[in-house]
Amino acid sequence: MKRVTVTTAGVVLVMGLAALAAAQGGGGRGRGGPPPCTTLACDIQQDWARTQQQIVTIADAMPEDKWGYKSTPAQRSYGEQVMHIVQTDLAFLGTLGGSTPAPNINKGAASKADVMAALRQSFEYGAAITKEFNTDAQWLERVKSMPFLGPTTSRARIINFSMSHSQDIYGQMAVYLRLNGIVPPASQRP
Repeated sequence: MKRVTVTTAGVVLVMGLAALAAAQGGGGRGRGGPPPCTTLACDIQQDWARTQQQIVTIADAMPEDKWGYKSTPAQRSYGEQVMHIVQTDLAFLGTLGGSTPAPNINKGAASKADVMAALRQSFEYGAAITKEFNTDAQWLERVKSMPFLGPTTSRARIINFSMSHSQDIYGQMAVYLRLNGIVPPASQRP
């Protein structure tokens, strides 16, 4: 009986601490994380920042001597995968109708240093553009974009497609790393 009482008290304590953390804004994000969003515009800005962190971190994980690695001859090299994200993001971001000028990126970049610089520039441009549209109504406005998205589409759909594309390439990059004996940063455990 004593064991059941101690176990029950422990469970109640853990549940109480979890509820307290959630009430104080911990909600699974941990201390120091971004504040909880209450708008679509905020969600998009936070998702862009998270995508930036993930992509820059995984891109930088491949050593320079393996930057040209291809999983098969028909595939893009690791560096080409990263530049594909840069070029695709720039194309999508350019259709949002923002006033922030696009950066002058070296589209022929091939070295790790040059490609990483281009990647950072493209994500900084995206962060600036996402901050221009700070209302949900602006994200829901329809604009002309890539033809495969139809004659018009919402800005929210465009930025979501861009981030989804980056995550697709992220998955391929994770395989490239593992084929070279490298654990992707997001999968590393302390």
